Amino acid sequence: MKLGIVYHMPFWRDPDGTLREVEGSFARYVDSLAPYFDEVSLCVPVLAEAHGEGTPIRASNVTLAGLPPFDGPVHFYPKLPAMLPRLWRWARGIDVLHCRIPSPAAIFAFTLARLASRPAFVLVVGDLQALLPTMPYRGARRVLWRAYTAFEEANVQWMTDRSLAFANGAALAAKHSRPGHRVVETTTTTISAGEIATRTDTCNGPSIKMLTVSRIDPRKGLRVLPDVVHRLRARGLRVALDIVGPPVGRPGDDERAAILHDADRLGLAADIRLLGPVPLDRLLPMYRDYDLFVLPTLPGEGIPRVLLEAMTAGMPIVTTRVAGIPSLLTHEVNGWLVDRPTPDAVADAIARIIDDPPLRRRLIANGYETARGFTLEAQAARMLSEVSARLRLPLKRPATVPAA
Repeated sequence: MKLGIVYHMPFWRDPDGTLREVEGSFARYVDSLAPYFDEVSLCVPVLAEAHGEGTPIRASNVTLAGLPPFDGPVHFYPKLPAMLPRLWRWARGIDVLHCRIPSPAAIFAFTLARLASRPAFVLVVGDLQALLPTMPYRGARRVLWRAYTAFEEANVQWMTDRSLAFANGAALAAKHSRPGHRVVETTTTTISAGEIATRTDTCNGPSIKMLTVSRIDPRKGLRVLPDVVHRLRARGLRVALDIVGPPVGRPGDDERAAILHDADRLGLAADIRLLGPVPLDRLLPMYRDYDLFVLPTLPGEGIPRVLLEAMTAGMPIVTTRVAGIPSLLTHEVNGWLVDRPTPDAVADAIARIIDDPPLRRRLIANGYETARGFTLEAQAARMLSEVSARLRLPLKRPATVPAA
């Protein structure tokens, strides 16, 4: 059984043949699905040269059906005429298609797979429509982006209506479900069972080390973080913040510059560091060096996978009550949710956790319990059990399959 996966995350091939993905979360996802198939073929952008360290694909049965590199829809559509014959040949050579969406190539791969009578299942991981209010475009660029968003939203719904569909979090599952066609809720993750830490408390040192892991763009709400640190310092709390993640396009570069400018303006240049992207294999152990995780994200998320990564490392979490996050985090149980990520609201939440050890320890302990239910192994077993039953596919059974 040959699984074909289409997505927009770029890969490259090392001289020794190893496949590496730029970010890492998708590579781990592919590795979690690979034991159920004889071969997994990735239809993804392929870079000519290495881009940082990357994260390797570890499964030996993963192959690459490369697309030309593209950075978003602006670069994708001019290359589409050359891609379509390649997509058609690829679609006819697989047994089942899997699309992570939204993604520019997905609608074309999905349509061609239907023409080739190949079954498909999709996973909705984000909500472009919910992101519109946070996009910084003006004038003609804003009109074009709104038109593209409407086009992609229609594509996503068309695919979910015509396939076995999963969605990252309750909000996305509800959005795309229709009478007689339920979208299955899931939670994307990057953690393995063996990576769950054991520490029971944090925030006990002379200073508090806070961490944010996020792509840097206006949709993530990171602009408030310098003011958050400033308010905490004004309360006498010795806090510092590291932000891990790459800027996304020009809006991301502008956002990064604004964060650094605000940090300098507030006298916090030494206390707020932007570390850039860190490969996932190095990032996951880094979480354990920090005391508290903060993500003031805005609408448009499914469930950010970094929340499970922080739980796995034993970190209390402060984040926003948006999109699918409340389906993973319960306020004051395994995380602290703010309704709006204003500087005051986020600072108040962080101060409460620092000043209340019993609350902090409860958030950490319940976070571990949540993480155990959302490992890569458990997610893949649940998802592919549905795929096998509902698409009537004879999938392989891994040597160890966790209880669903």
